Amino acid sequence: MANGNNKILTAEEEMQLRQPIEDYVGKIQAKIDGLRADGTDRVLSLQNQIDGMKRDRALTREERETKTARARTELEKAQAVEEKNKGEVSRLIADAEAYLRTHFEQDYYQPVKESCEQERAAAKENHRKRLEELGREHQEMMAGLSDPKEIKEEKYVYKNRLFEAKMELEKELQQIKDRRHAAYTYKYHLIDLLRMSKFTFMESRAQKWENYKYTFNRRTFLLQNGLYIAIILIFIMLCIITPIVKNAPLLTYNNVLNILQQASPRMFLALGVAGLILLTGTDLSIGRMVGMGMTTATIIMHQGINTGSVFGHVFDFTGMPVGVRMILALLVCVILCTFFTTIAGFFTAKFKMHPFISTMANMLVIFGLVTYATKGVSFGAIEPAIPSLIIPKINGFPTIILWALAAIVIVWFIWNKTTFGKNLYAVGGNPEAAAVSGISVFRVTVGAFILAGILYGFGSWLECARMVGSGSAAYGQGWEMDAIAACVVGGVSFTGGIGKISGVVVGVFIFTALTYSLTILGIDTNLQFVFSGIIILVAVTLDCLKYIQKK
Repeated sequence: MANGNNKILTAEEEMQLRQPIEDYVGKIQAKIDGLRADGTDRVLSLQNQIDGMKRDRALTREERETKTARARTELEKAQAVEEKNKGEVSRLIADAEAYLRTHFEQDYYQPVKESCEQERAAAKENHRKRLEELGREHQEMMAGLSDPKEIKEEKYVYKNRLFEAKMELEKELQQIKDRRHAAYTYKYHLIDLLRMSKFTFMESRAQKWENYKYTFNRRTFLLQNGLYIAIILIFIMLCIITPIVKNAPLLTYNNVLNILQQASPRMFLALGVAGLILLTGTDLSIGRMVGMGMTTATIIMHQGINTGSVFGHVFDFTGMPVGVRMILALLVCVILCTFFTTIAGFFTAKFKMHPFISTMANMLVIFGLVTYATKGVSFGAIEPAIPSLIIPKINGFPTIILWALAAIVIVWFIWNKTTFGKNLYAVGGNPEAAAVSGISVFRVTVGAFILAGILYGFGSWLECARMVGSGSAAYGQGWEMDAIAACVVGGVSFTGGIGKISGVVVGVFIFTALTYSLTILGIDTNLQFVFSGIIILVAVTLDCLKYIQKK
């Protein structure tokens, strides 16, 4: 059935197409419901009763045991009925699904889909005609006006009419979209009732894809993914240019492993500062933390007696076993970094000081102390056996990547599966509301800084092993920008309470890969800072636009 010579269906005609499906499947559903009444439905009800009795503290132990035993007896009877009717229920479901496969697409969904396409075309044509009509009316009105004020008012009225016409078109197109979506999902509504919400893998994928298309918005998509798309395009260009300029491919197995190795220590730093950004904060002292950790770890794991001094004292750890020195270096790195981040966290939480200030003070204090203590000298190499113990290569595979993977898993667990992680999001999203709900904003803030310090300590220790020492106060300069940028590119918002670990991981890999690619191409280091600055600016701009759009 259709209107005139086109395929546009009225609501009544659509219901007529759907009625045979409703009738056939509805009869089968009624039979299934009858078979499930004393079987599956009763089983679920009794299981809920038993679970409820276990949690009911108003019952005595004897009452709970008596009622539970009675319910279990009824449950066994219901399960027997369920098992008895299982074959018949399966046969009825198969009958209904076979009918849907034969008739739903051909007899109902395709006609509705074609109708929606016709309606969409008709709506756009009507909108075009409406614009032409408004244009003619506007020209006629303008021809009869001479007063500048009246001309200005007419232009304003015309602009409003165009906007109203646009809103009417968008409303009509959305209604058409809703109609097609409702027709598509009706099949899964019927299957949902038949199978009690049990879908196959492909059916679940089909529904998710349909929901994605239904909710897709080009503007939102570009705001969320525009930067990724641009960076991927840049990386593709680099992959094309590098073989031409350097006569060597960029995407090789060794290059990928090198990128992952360089990204691994930086992953710790990015995961640490991500928690602070989640609280609308930041950390400017990361680079100096790395320099302090590198210097400390190099001194403790140094090959032979240290050639440099700390506050005039030359340390000698050669009398200690290598394994003890490794553990001691890690502990000292973690303790030092955590000590300074805790100080910054205390001032931030206690006195509402912006992390920009507290961490900048940390940055200056750390750099000044380490430079003064060591006279700014580099402490040379660590014991050559240590890197192979901390980050050995197995068949050429660098296990430093496994350290980073472990950090990702642990921090993901903390963020998503612990009370502290939930509180972290709550405080970042709205600290006042979090405080009213009983969350200690002070503890969460200090806890985030402590977690960051632990991660910084691990990261600087691994970097020392990766670089075989060479610790100095100047090492790590600018690393805070890379870590912060990786988080922002990965979607951790400075507006607070928004971000995922997966985004941080992607951000770190993007920045490391881009820097590595530019280095291979021979781009000057100073120009690489320009690229990083542009990426940060664009990332934060997109983040601000997303925030404005939500507001």
